[in-house]
Amino acid sequence: MFTIVDRRLNPSGKSLANRQRFLRRAKEQVMRAVRDASAKRGIKDIDMGGDISISPDGIKEPTLQRSSSGGARNYVVPGNKEFMSGDKIKRPPQGGGGGQGNEGADDGDGQDEFRFVLSREEFIDLFLEDLELPDLAKRKLAVTDSLDWHRAGYSVSGSPTNLNLVRTMRNSLARRIALNRPTGDEIKALRVEIDDLERTGRDRVRLEEAREELALLLRRTQRIPYIDPVDVRYNRFDATPRPAAQAVMFCLMDVSGSMTEHMKDLAKRFYMLLYLFLTRRYKHVEVVFIRHTHKAQEVDEETFFYSPETGGTVVSTALEEMQRVVEARFPPSEWNIYAAQASDGDNALSDNGKTAQLMKEIILPICQYYAYIEVGQDGMSPGLAYGGGVRETDLWRTYKSIAEPVLAMRRVTQRREIYPVFRELFAKDGVAQQAEAGA
Repeated sequence: MFTIVDRRLNPSGKSLANRQRFLRRAKEQVMRAVRDASAKRGIKDIDMGGDISISPDGIKEPTLQRSSSGGARNYVVPGNKEFMSGDKIKRPPQGGGGGQGNEGADDGDGQDEFRFVLSREEFIDLFLEDLELPDLAKRKLAVTDSLDWHRAGYSVSGSPTNLNLVRTMRNSLARRIALNRPTGDEIKALRVEIDDLERTGRDRVRLEEAREELALLLRRTQRIPYIDPVDVRYNRFDATPRPAAQAVMFCLMDVSGSMTEHMKDLAKRFYMLLYLFLTRRYKHVEVVFIRHTHKAQEVDEETFFYSPETGGTVVSTALEEMQRVVEARFPPSEWNIYAAQASDGDNALSDNGKTAQLMKEIILPICQYYAYIEVGQDGMSPGLAYGGGVRETDLWRTYKSIAEPVLAMRRVTQRREIYPVFRELFAKDGVAQQAEAGA
């Protein structure tokens, strides 16, 4: 059997193309590795690159080998007791090898997983790939903060449009005074005197002196220009990061027994998109996690997504906890407040009125935007099946009755629906229009 492996060195400048070719060839495994890595990462770490591990099976190089089921072969075999010279040996059945293997040993050599590093932009692209994100919108997420240009004094070079005329003329005047450049009045007065002496014909000595003085003044005028290149000044501008206001993102989630792991995964992916969006619009973004059953508490991210909890569902407790945190640490006059709530729609009937009152009077007036995501089982419509259709949940009806412009509501059951829903929620901020313009 022959094995041919092309191990020629890559030409210079081909590393990027080879990297992209590798990502396309191992895309399925890389996508699976990115999804696994994103599930283990925190929300604030989702837009960072990092190490990705895939199975060595995904990076095998193509090889050529001789088929065992065809062709003519000559064999040299040791002596035997069954065949004589000239006998024909029947070909064994295809795929029917008669060998017997041995059991594996307790230990032995193996091959480790293949590890490589994804850049920040590559990780974001792969993370959003299965969400059917348009290319333009993905690039929008990957760009850095914009810069503002501010005046930063003067420079001796620049564009003619940035010429500072006042500063240039001031420098010219100072230089002409320092070098004693003749003024126009001095030259004019001397010429008048020369004309008068020539017309009267007296004091020939003074006439010659005046002519020499005039020639000297004209030579000095030529040697000392009115405006010299050393006088020219241009307005200088320096690029500085655009001052961005700070924002806080509240993540509220029902963690009662009715919320499955699939529902929590949908909520986490929506929170990740919202965090990516806010970090591109604000310089400083804080994230606050509030989980609730019949009682609410502020927790860390690990507890928020993975710690089990049992109990009933009282949404107003989460809103009261959010109000307490805002009053303690995030005054609305200094912070842009965003909130995203994920729930399966359950709420105690006795709590719906209090929830609506808190939303109208306290929460929505201090929020820039409040997104409510109602999550459901994979492949099923959120809400309660009723009469062959879908009946609105208690919480959905409660929020629907509020009808405030800062409150947006959507339903999600599958991962591929997350980005389209996210785009609809933030369409008024221009994200949807930019994505559609590039589609």
